[in-house]
Amino acid sequence: MPRAPWRRRISTDSPRLAFDSPRPGGRRWYGLRRGGSTLARQVLRVRVGRRSRVAVVHPDSHSIDPLAVREIQAIAPVSPAVGPSEPAPAVGMSIPLLPGERTLARRAKFALVNSCTLASLGLGLLAIFLAMQGDVRIAAICLVACVVFDGLDGLLARRLGVASPFGAQMDSLADMCSFGLAAPVVVYASLAGTVSTAAAAVACALVAGCAAIRLARFNVSPKDGRFFCGVPTTMAAAVLALAVLIGLPVSGTLVVAGVAILAFTMVSSFPYAKLARLVKLPPWLLLVPVVGGLLDIRATFFAIVIAYLASGPLLWLRQRRTA
Repeated sequence: MPRAPWRRRISTDSPRLAFDSPRPGGRRWYGLRRGGSTLARQVLRVRVGRRSRVAVVHPDSHSIDPLAVREIQAIAPVSPAVGPSEPAPAVGMSIPLLPGERTLARRAKFALVNSCTLASLGLGLLAIFLAMQGDVRIAAICLVACVVFDGLDGLLARRLGVASPFGAQMDSLADMCSFGLAAPVVVYASLAGTVSTAAAAVACALVAGCAAIRLARFNVSPKDGRFFCGVPTTMAAAVLALAVLIGLPVSGTLVVAGVAILAFTMVSSFPYAKLARLVKLPPWLLLVPVVGGLLDIRATFFAIVIAYLASGPLLWLRQRRTA
């Protein structure tokens, strides 16, 4: 009695398919066998057995059966491979603080720049300690030194070519300590006995909160080479320190109001010119504050601060009209 066609075995040297075990019987295999006359079904075939699923492609074939490909993907989904040019990151690997070439000279320059930032941070802490002890004038001098070191570290980073994201974040944290915390503490100590404690505390808290918002917004906002968006914290701290140092002949209530206005200008959207643009003003215009400072430094300082704070809304109105 002849055997059924689906019970036959195919030798391993068959030009069509080769399996590692005999094919199972049944009408399903027979249906596939009958439809195997096309080239696409002779190229790739998936065994329907229970124990293993292996497909062998004949080396002389150049086409693939879509049905067989879908069945293979259902059995073993393909996982994305990592190319040789994209190695997997090592666990616990830290990002270098100084990008680029890490020579001894560049590391020394990088250390010098960050030393200026740490000096600004230390002077801010010293100003807080001095203000707590009642030495308000010396604390204000420390704040002025903080402003100098804060401008120096950015200048050196650009000139020496060691600017880095780490340095920018470290400078922002130092500014928060020196200008967002130390400056309000010094102002609060200078207002002791002239206004109520609650009014002085609220005004100084506004300075600290607006400084934090200003620094966070500066880190995530696109940079403009011509104008600041709002009064920078360095400028605000310099104004507060100089106001305490020279002792403005105004009442404590007016000082509290001025501190609150200065805090709100830090988080405003008004454009304020950078120092590089102010230096490019005509020389005769720069001599006016110098002569005024020799005559009356307090009145000249008050006029300069008012003019700078008013320049933001004026520039904003000018941009709105020309837009």
